[in-house]
Amino acid sequence: MDAFSSTFLSTLSQHPKSLLSPNSPNTATSSPSLKVYSVRIEERPQKTTTTTSTKPAQLPQEKPNPSPYTPPKATPKRQLPIKPKQVEPSFPAVIFNAFDDFINTFIDPPLRPSVDPKHVLSNNFAPVDELPPTECEVVQGSLPTCLDGAYIRNGPNPQYLPRGPYHLFDGDGMLHSIKISQGKATLCSRYVQTYKYIVEREAGFQVIPNVFSGFNGLTASAARGAITAARAISGQFNPTNGIGLANTSLALFGGKLFALGESDLPYAVKLAPDGDIITLGRHDFDGKLFMSMTAHPKIDPETGEAFAFRYGAMPPFLSYFKIDQNGTKSPDVPIFSMTRPSFLHDFAITKKYAIFADIQIGMNPIDFITGGSPVSSDSGKVPRLGVIPRYAQDESEMKWFDVPGFNIVHAINAWDEDGGDTIVMVAPNILSVEHTLERMDMIHASVEKVKIDLKTGMVSRHPVSTRNLDFGVINPAYVGKKNKYVYAAIGDPMPKVAGIAKLDVSVAESDRRDCIVACRLFGEGCFGGEPFFVAKDPNNLEADEDDGYVVSYVHNENTGESKFLVMDAKFPNLDIVAAVKLPRRVPYGFHGLFVRESDFRKL
Repeated sequence: MDAFSSTFLSTLSQHPKSLLSPNSPNTATSSPSLKVYSVRIEERPQKTTTTTSTKPAQLPQEKPNPSPYTPPKATPKRQLPIKPKQVEPSFPAVIFNAFDDFINTFIDPPLRPSVDPKHVLSNNFAPVDELPPTECEVVQGSLPTCLDGAYIRNGPNPQYLPRGPYHLFDGDGMLHSIKISQGKATLCSRYVQTYKYIVEREAGFQVIPNVFSGFNGLTASAARGAITAARAISGQFNPTNGIGLANTSLALFGGKLFALGESDLPYAVKLAPDGDIITLGRHDFDGKLFMSMTAHPKIDPETGEAFAFRYGAMPPFLSYFKIDQNGTKSPDVPIFSMTRPSFLHDFAITKKYAIFADIQIGMNPIDFITGGSPVSSDSGKVPRLGVIPRYAQDESEMKWFDVPGFNIVHAINAWDEDGGDTIVMVAPNILSVEHTLERMDMIHASVEKVKIDLKTGMVSRHPVSTRNLDFGVINPAYVGKKNKYVYAAIGDPMPKVAGIAKLDVSVAESDRRDCIVACRLFGEGCFGGEPFFVAKDPNNLEADEDDGYVVSYVHNENTGESKFLVMDAKFPNLDIVAAVKLPRRVPYGFHGLFVRESDFRKL
């Protein structure tokens, strides 16, 4: 969720209470606690160090066709990565780090809660170290045999505790995978080995600035910008190798599994037979993908195609493209009719169209340069939806529809009706958009159904639930076509998730009752994340849409214990069929997916 960072630094590169019982939905909301875990990472350097060489770290390049992993006859237990040998810091590093400390202490100290590490990294938002594959204990029920594969979730986990301002979106990407086989589970947590991560691991300190939190106020922006440029010029890092975090989501398409963050190219990853996570490298689709792509590509389950886009602060502010089932990227379709940079985190597809939301959250490079926030809201802007044919070669058929008051960050699904003359989209509407970045605890999102009549241009919409819901998911087999059920995270408040709600969005517009048909709250002091739906048998075309399981990591802040829950999607309380006690806590994060073992074998 940090695409502006790619625009900023790429400019430099272009120019040299229980987890087990269902609870009443009316659980009181509690204010966030500032209890902080011990988050110093024991195996990390405790002193600021660097290597004497100024040569930038080499980015691991993905092999075009990596050979399948073949373990030796006696596979040793994987250990944590070997840390670089610590040596005396170089003179430029000492100078730049001193300037950084001065800025963080006197010019731009982290005074606001939204960027104060003591607040942002409190409780289960605190980072953890890597964990090699570790066996877990099933403490309730049993894992269904159809769950043969791995649930992997991405999220921010700063490699080094911040010396200055830090926003939740600024952390390095860490993947938390629970591999399930024959009723047993193995947990593994690994950083995505991005270029940024490797550079800073070898240096022993943060090199690339936090873009979401580090560039507010004219003096701070100028100072941090100058230090960043100096670090690049002195060879501490090379912005052409990417500065992204890969901390947002994962996607499986084109024969590869990717860790994604919209400020950079995707990073290909894979899972070893013992459950370890391996980063293969940064992937540019044979040089056809420039700079970055969305962390929310849409994969058509019938064709295997992935549809995606890139956005930024420089024109064209939006570019649309697709990647076929073989991993071949199509040429970009630049959308020049988007005349202002907008925060385009997600979109939707139908069988005929792609739908983009131009919302009131945008990016203003001038404000950024003059010391404002890189991302801000504009109350005077009228939100609109843009519709373009799915296989468009250019933007000539792009149509825009004003939808006042409709601000979406995530899209759940969309489909065609009336022979393609009508588009229906389901998405959470952010009702307090001005708090999106600064006060996420004040955000309320209401899931709405929107209809666009392409012939008349008329747009109608109505809420399907007034509860605070986001991170909505569906049965992946229904992407781009009409679906009935949605599984969404219940904010308590966001970004904490108190439970999961199941919605029936097929209720008619005339029936204005709340569409929640099932619900599970995790209990007092227990919070989870985005749910994910796993079908029992994805090859059974006659199966009910909700014939499957909803999975999620859940953490108990009272005991410090984390679990992996498997819930039956058909039951009104989303009954727990299995609970796996994890060997250590899993921090709150963003998006994930379940990959079947049969799909892993194809990678």
